[in-house]
Amino acid sequence: MYGTLRKACAHEMHRVLEGALRFVGMATVPGVLYDLGTYPGLVTARDDGNLVKGELYVLDPDRADATFAALDAYEGCAGADPEPHEYRREVVQVTLLEGAARTAWTYVLNRPHAQLKRIPDGDYVAWRRSGG
Repeated sequence: MYGTLRKACAHEMHRVLEGALRFVGMATVPGVLYDLGTYPGLVTARDDGNLVKGELYVLDPDRADATFAALDAYEGCAGADPEPHEYRREVVQVTLLEGAARTAWTYVLNRPHAQLKRIPDGDYVAWRRSGG
């Protein structure tokens, strides 16, 4: 989770998900984060040196389907949401702070981003606290 669902944002949806998730640690994913107004959007990249900071969680397997359904609805990319979706859920490689690599699901921006404002350090929580 790299945006409004990070624990520090105290979003209601994070509290809904807490019972189905176990925090693993802080992690990064290669990419760029953009300001979409009241939330960010991730655009993944490879080997350009830009990293987006977020939190890695393990999902309770018994609650995976319901949790993904809730997340897809929150992100506006559930089957019933009109196309094109603003986000798409995809698998990415993340790196924990101690250096371990993991595979994780995340929501990637699925629209043009050339005109969007970039969040410079890839950390939505820090950027928001600074008044970004």
